[in-house]
Amino acid sequence: MQELKKGIILASGGLDSTTLCYLLIKNNIEFIPLIINYSQHCFETELERLKEVLPENYVNKIEIIDVSGIYKYSKSKFIIPSNLWEEKVTAEDLYIPYRNVLLLTIAASFARTLEMNYVYSAFINSNHAKEIDCSNDFFNNLESLLSEYGSVKIEMPFRDFSKYEVAKLGIELGAPIGKTFSCQASPKIPCGACPNCVDRLEALKKLSE
Repeated sequence: MQELKKGIILASGGLDSTTLCYLLIKNNIEFIPLIINYSQHCFETELERLKEVLPENYVNKIEIIDVSGIYKYSKSKFIIPSNLWEEKVTAEDLYIPYRNVLLLTIAASFARTLEMNYVYSAFINSNHAKEIDCSNDFFNNLESLLSEYGSVKIEMPFRDFSKYEVAKLGIELGAPIGKTFSCQASPKIPCGACPNCVDRLEALKKLSE
């Protein structure tokens, strides 16, 4: 794993970003947790969980950026909550155009205002994610673009990890992964069927074997 340096971390209260926070803590790396409200229906739950999973001395360091107006007309089920009793939600229903571009460029811009050069993202390769901007090629190109036209480096230590490997690391680091929230389809109770829930459940099942 590459050397880690002080920076901004995109945090959501989910399993992956929580594990990454605890990895930075273990390595004595200073970081600012940044959570972005892009109108995702689960934002309040994410923020609540983020405050629960972070050590107390990091909670008051949380920064919130609100860009919720960008997706106010979106029909994505990640923006508009689904009725899980009546609707069948597919990965395509959860797609939000340019979401990862938005999150990473906002984080990079925010980092530079604080004179920081590193942004950490807990992106992993998912077998279930369908988003165009969730591929290694996409992230390689974005990294090249940001480094060519600025000084910010995007660090993704878990890029080649599976969800199981991240969950296993989280346990080893003492991260409270049981308190994390990663559902895309439901704002309060994990649906168990969206790509994030499927990855999470498979990882936890494997850990218990």
